[in-house]
Amino acid sequence: MMTSSALDQRSFLPRPLIGVGAVVWHQGHVLLIQRGKEPNIGSWSLPGGAQELGETVREAVCREVLEETGVTISSPILVDVVDLISSTVNHKVEYHYTLIDFVAEALTLEITPGGDAADAKWVNVKDINKYALWTKTVKVIAKSRDVLSGC
Repeated sequence: MMTSSALDQRSFLPRPLIGVGAVVWHQGHVLLIQRGKEPNIGSWSLPGGAQELGETVREAVCREVLEETGVTISSPILVDVVDLISSTVNHKVEYHYTLIDFVAEALTLEITPGGDAADAKWVNVKDINKYALWTKTVKVIAKSRDVLSGC
């Protein structure tokens, strides 16, 4: 579990942090992870995480999906860029993540949760509303279908 000092290192920064995420598809199913660490421990989301120094965003998303799920993916295609900004009651920005979301197809299907993920599963796209996903995540999933079908 991430310590409070590690979380504090990500709060009240002078600039946004860059994160990546992937909508990974396989036969009408989307790969979701359950967060095993703060922030938002226990919630469901797309696999992803922070970009590391020296890696491209595409390398980062492939690494994060593999670390969190054990699934390898096709070459990721950009879907959207969204911002997650959390402010205090005094309107001071506590967290600001710029999230770069991609779409890819699964090249392997067996799931092995790891990294920041407590669990991971294939979810029928018709059932994603059962996972209380962030509204922007639901929109990115919908948009990813159009991006993938346009290739």
